[in-house]
Amino acid sequence: MRLVRVGAPGSERPGVIDGAGVLRDLSPLTADIDAAFLAGDWAADVRSALEADTLPTLEPGRLGAPIARPGNVVGIGLNYADHAARAGVAVPSEPIVFLKASSSVVGPTDVIRIPSGSTQTDWEAELGVVIGAPLRLCDDPDQALRSIAGLVAADDVTEREHAASGPTWAKGKCHDTFCPIGPWLVSPDEVGDLQDLRIELWVNGERRQAGSTAQMTFGVGELLAYVSRHMTLHPGDLVLTGTPGGVAGHHASPAPYLRAGDVVELEVTGLGRQRTHVVAHDDVSARLTDDTARSRPEQVPAGQETRP
Repeated sequence: MRLVRVGAPGSERPGVIDGAGVLRDLSPLTADIDAAFLAGDWAADVRSALEADTLPTLEPGRLGAPIARPGNVVGIGLNYADHAARAGVAVPSEPIVFLKASSSVVGPTDVIRIPSGSTQTDWEAELGVVIGAPLRLCDDPDQALRSIAGLVAADDVTEREHAASGPTWAKGKCHDTFCPIGPWLVSPDEVGDLQDLRIELWVNGERRQAGSTAQMTFGVGELLAYVSRHMTLHPGDLVLTGTPGGVAGHHASPAPYLRAGDVVELEVTGLGRQRTHVVAHDDVSARLTDDTARSRPEQVPAGQETRP
């Protein structure tokens, strides 16, 4: 099941793409795709409404982030061996955990705004996990997986110079627009094996990242259980599970960091494709979302994503 949020920023309506690829309005069931909705048996409720044909159609348009107001946004660093190797560091013996600001989360066709003075704004294609049930002090990866409400494609945008200036990475991770997610929130039953998903990212049509979640040092269940032993994960929280090799910061000099005018495309198996435009921090003409990238989510059946 694929959930979306459609409309202008701050006025998104919740939707679901039905089996025929038609966008349906979830407003009869919930005001938004938020923590309260995800904490319930949302998949069963939506499935019943679809079977009863009680959900009206919804006009396609700009896609917002497929979850509203995520609580905690938890990142995992260096969780792919090739990423660690290109960074010139050892594979971590335990997960590296950091936090991003929830205010950094935007939709899959929204702009990425380069911070003032930035010369090292970078991309990181990732599998994102959205929590649906509280998870605390968990030692069982399988139990941790059962807390998942859905999965999203995500870009953990990072300003490398800011992150490296320490003592934490937060300064390079938390800028507004630094976490595009979507286009869809997909239920786990439709995604299949979380450790067998392809992750790819292109900048201006040139592929920069190509990896698989099979290459994770710590699997999704292990990560969630580990994080839960240090902080309670609540419904609506978002966990980013790390990025494969290929980020700009690890390219030979001069590194091809993002610049205004660049177009970033990102795709994760079964989770759809996002397309974001990069703009300067002081570009007052740039809207939050790129109107030329109006998304019609019903046109891309799950599991059949291909680049044009």
